[in-house]
Amino acid sequence: MAWTFDNAGMGFSSPAIVGGRVYCAGARGDEEVAFALDANGKELWKAKIGPVYDFKSNVWSRGPIATPTVDGPLVYALGSQGDLVCLETKTGNEVWRKSLPKDLAGEVNNVTGGDDQAKLGWGYAWSPIVDGDKLICTPGGPGGLFAALDKKTGAVLWRSGDVKDAATYSSPVVADIAGVRQYITLVQNGVVAVSAANGALLWENRRGSDYSDVVCPTPIVHGDYVYTSVGYNGGSTLLKIEKDGSKFKAVPVYTKKDIASRQGGVVLYNGALFGAQEANGWECQDLATGAQKWLARRGVGIGPFIEADGRLYIVSEQKGEVAMVDASPAAFKQLSKFNLPQQSKLRKTNGRIWTQPVISDGKLYIRDQELIFCYKIK
Repeated sequence: MAWTFDNAGMGFSSPAIVGGRVYCAGARGDEEVAFALDANGKELWKAKIGPVYDFKSNVWSRGPIATPTVDGPLVYALGSQGDLVCLETKTGNEVWRKSLPKDLAGEVNNVTGGDDQAKLGWGYAWSPIVDGDKLICTPGGPGGLFAALDKKTGAVLWRSGDVKDAATYSSPVVADIAGVRQYITLVQNGVVAVSAANGALLWENRRGSDYSDVVCPTPIVHGDYVYTSVGYNGGSTLLKIEKDGSKFKAVPVYTKKDIASRQGGVVLYNGALFGAQEANGWECQDLATGAQKWLARRGVGIGPFIEADGRLYIVSEQKGEVAMVDASPAAFKQLSKFNLPQQSKLRKTNGRIWTQPVISDGKLYIRDQELIFCYKIK
């Protein structure tokens, strides 16, 4: 253990580590804030994002879910009600802000979520991308799922007018396929990609019906292949993206029910995919064919995880166990395991440890609501 910070507030926002500094967000009281810590876990500044989003039947989450995006002198933080703020990394002083629902008519898909009138579902959860001079967001709604903002001013540069889906909880990713830069994200019935130049639809792959529950994991792009996984029986799909005139077409390679990640995401390492089979255990799958390499029903429980140097660092969402597992398709091999020294007392009754762990400069950062633990793992 290097240090523990105990005032991160409620929320599932992951730490973003840049230059030894830790940037994160949480709900303190009824206000969501972004904050920065130094390399020893001491708070340097905090800044208001906006009010907390909550509703009567919500027993799962409270506070910001998105991870701050750091770009040189600026950091971008997104609140659960769609308050997007640009702050100075040194001071936390506000540079500009946008309300996605008010300024961009943004909407979040409310499957299983909150008040229909609020059009916020479980709250905004994706993290924005900095791409050159643009800040790429997915506000969702009638104005367009995607929006490109001027990263210095917040001015809207374009919207994806022909893609009007409500936002899901999946973060967009940037990719270069066949020489064309594009932004890809999951929607409630599949996956879509738009041009980085103007937001025009490039390709899409949609199901015959919507996924039955929340869509959270981020797509994985590998060359001209795109892999997606969705929990709650959503399963996984591999697509080959091929040039088709001035646009593209998405050709399905396979669809499997094996890896179906709810919140923890999927890792690709050396051609092998690692993820959770719902609540059944950990699974390794071959990317190219979808063939199952192994299924481990014992060992550490499912939860968020990350890969570094050929090892998986897993945080059990229920027990707070932290395990190191060999990232090998040969077999599930757990190398070591320990328990977090304490768990949050602020967590909602049905909430779990769902914040993605982060590794930077030989340190492992694990968050459970108000608690951020920093471990030395070199």
